[in-house]
Amino acid sequence: MTWTKCVVFVVVLSFLQSRAKGDAEVSCVFMQSCILPCSFKAGEDLVLHWHFQVEGDIPVHSYFYNKDQLDKQNKDFKGRTSLFNDQISRGNASLLLRGVKVQDQGKYMCYISSNTPPESFINLKVDAPVHKVDIQQVENRITCSSDGIYPEPELTWSTRPPSNVTLQSNTSVQQNEQQLYSISSSLRVSDLDYSCTVSTPRNNRRATWFKPTSITGSDTETTIPCTSSNTPLTDLIWRFNHSQIILKQTGTDNTVSEEWRQQVKSVSEYGSLTLKELTSNQEGIYTCELSNAEETYVTNTFLRIEESPVKEARDSPNNEVAIVGVVIGAVVVLAFIAAATVGIYKRRQRQSGGEDSTAGDRSNGPNSV
Repeated sequence: MTWTKCVVFVVVLSFLQSRAKGDAEVSCVFMQSCILPCSFKAGEDLVLHWHFQVEGDIPVHSYFYNKDQLDKQNKDFKGRTSLFNDQISRGNASLLLRGVKVQDQGKYMCYISSNTPPESFINLKVDAPVHKVDIQQVENRITCSSDGIYPEPELTWSTRPPSNVTLQSNTSVQQNEQQLYSISSSLRVSDLDYSCTVSTPRNNRRATWFKPTSITGSDTETTIPCTSSNTPLTDLIWRFNHSQIILKQTGTDNTVSEEWRQQVKSVSEYGSLTLKELTSNQEGIYTCELSNAEETYVTNTFLRIEESPVKEARDSPNNEVAIVGVVIGAVVVLAFIAAATVGIYKRRQRQSGGEDSTAGDRSNGPNSV
């Protein structure tokens, strides 16, 4: 039995169990496929009509004479519905609805002429879960936002560690043409870490903003920490001065921007970024955005770059004078060593010559033969 057949069987079984209690309820995820269950007594000729009972009786899908009959299908459902034709002979009249929209939410009727009663009803509910929560600081306020959500979400603030500070936030909610909600909230910051949670009945996600820090690093190699929480890496984005992307990492896929390939050395398991060969142009604010399945962590670190003495001398505006001075100094030292060596050699030569002369005088004296 394939996975699809298993899903259909479970859905239909749940539907049969719920018929005695009233209308069945099906929860569908926005823009995904969803199964609306319906069944009949197998072996009989099937006359099937699916209707959407919101603002009238809208034809969704029909089947009789052993084939689909879609001449009267409403335009909003064209190309989005199908039956499980290989299972119709076994009594399965369930409808597969693709690309579910918020506008699809409501009551559906499955009409089968041979059933008693011939109508059964399914309430379809649509959920667009919270996928991501963005959090950032603008001047002295932190803003938290999320969009593409249904039904209407809730947003709450908290601090780390918990505090008695009253968090006075301004929150707004809007709905777009697809009837999806966006929510945004901001509050004035103090010397704390802030968390923002966006929730729906289906799920919730949280974003945590850590208060900014500063470090002093070397121009040769510097590591910038991502977060104080030992959270395994799922999705990672490093930015420079809030806008310029340094790298993106999803799972094992790591993409470094062209402008930063010379500077990026490595990224740790928890997102810490190691840079090399830095100049004053790379001094600024580094933002790390680290995400897992439930939460996003955002840190901002101001990096001051301390140049090494060798590089400082090399990059100095007077480096030519410095280099000439070094060369002259080296020449003077070498000259001194050479002069000292020559002097020592000559003294040794004179000493050696004196001893030979004394020996000669002795051999040519009065007592010589």
